[in-house]
Amino acid sequence: MSMKRLKEFLLAANRAGYAGGKEKQWKHEKDHSTTIVFEKGLWKSYDNFFGGEPYGGRSVVFYQNKPVWIMVYYGWVKKGEDTNKIYEILREALMLMPKDHPFRGPKEYKKGLYVYTNAWEGTMERFSGTEHIRAGDDEMYHASYMGGFVDQREGV
Repeated sequence: MSMKRLKEFLLAANRAGYAGGKEKQWKHEKDHSTTIVFEKGLWKSYDNFFGGEPYGGRSVVFYQNKPVWIMVYYGWVKKGEDTNKIYEILREALMLMPKDHPFRGPKEYKKGLYVYTNAWEGTMERFSGTEHIRAGDDEMYHASYMGGFVDQREGV
């Protein structure tokens, strides 16, 4: 598995998935979750989440039908805020996912009074981070995420 190809796949999956806003292609599961599937060549991703507000989920990438990478996430929009507006800003930020760190959005994205920030540590192998959308000092949105490689050697 090529690290470069994994990063390229994550960028393509992001554009075709939640950030791309193509809800018509989303599958609503019996357990009340939603799944977004993206395939390209030998690569496949499943992004499965619960929400509404707050939301949580996981994205798993498969290479040759073997799970190789995962990210889990949980987030919320502040009660009383316009979720459509906040998620519009989030999607715009996610479309600017950094090529070298395709975990979520860029370190910073500004739109009007709103500022999206994303702080992470680690590498594709193992990482964690938090993202926020603020208007001034008022936090409108918060999410935490973590992940990395999976099933790389024998274990439990």
